[in-house]
Amino acid sequence: MSVVPFKALRCPLDGAPLSRVDGGWRCPQGHSFDVSRQGHVNLLPVQNKRSRDPGDSKLMIAARRRFLEAGHYQAIAGAVSRRILAHAPERTPLAVLDAGCGEGYYLRALAGVNDGGRELAVLGLDISRWAVQAAAGQDKRMAWVVGSNAALPVPDQSLDVVLCMFGFPTPAEFARVLKPGGLLLEIEAGPDHLRELREIIYPTLKAPRDMSSAPADGFHAGGSETVRETCRLGQRDEIEDLLVMTPHLYRASAEGRERALALEQLDITLDVHLKASLRNG
Repeated sequence: MSVVPFKALRCPLDGAPLSRVDGGWRCPQGHSFDVSRQGHVNLLPVQNKRSRDPGDSKLMIAARRRFLEAGHYQAIAGAVSRRILAHAPERTPLAVLDAGCGEGYYLRALAGVNDGGRELAVLGLDISRWAVQAAAGQDKRMAWVVGSNAALPVPDQSLDVVLCMFGFPTPAEFARVLKPGGLLLEIEAGPDHLRELREIIYPTLKAPRDMSSAPADGFHAGGSETVRETCRLGQRDEIEDLLVMTPHLYRASAEGRERALALEQLDITLDVHLKASLRNG
């Protein structure tokens, strides 16, 4: 796989195309955005923030990085990469956005696939500056942006694939930035995902969500797939990282967190649904 520079960015203030200049990006109206020392750029205007430090915390990102690098979600990453690469014939270039990229694990897995020299122009976007900073520090080949799914800093119809991993889907924005026939790949937790952990930290489990929803406006169905397997966490640190990297840390009761963090090992179920939708046009 050959990762090439991602150049299709637009100004978050006026929507004009951004051009790469020394040390940053600039639009024709003179708005400029510096590239950080780590290699990412902040395209989230202050007025679009709902809090001072939105998104996942530095603590959550560090825990997720350790957990994912240990290989626990490798089966999920493999399924995601296969589906993205199956969207177009071999050697066809792909422009890919991970909308909610976290620390970049799934994009790095995609770029690591041996796919006969296919060119990938890759953009990782997250509202958490800690996530984007961590991602940029691990792979300089890709473009990393602090931004929001509610207003993607990407031109209309410029992407082949949008990936949304356990994130916050914005179908209208996804339809805007995808080319006709482009792939929207949403990854959602199935009813049994991390069930063993949830049974420990919650008094009762919520009823499972309906996973058979119709495609959003502007899309038609492109197939679905379920990844399901059992994973053993053999160390207390791994269990703690799993808890800390998810919203369960803040939703669980104090007693539930204590029960989970007292465990020496835990077998957990991975149950993840891949839903593909194709943009009309």
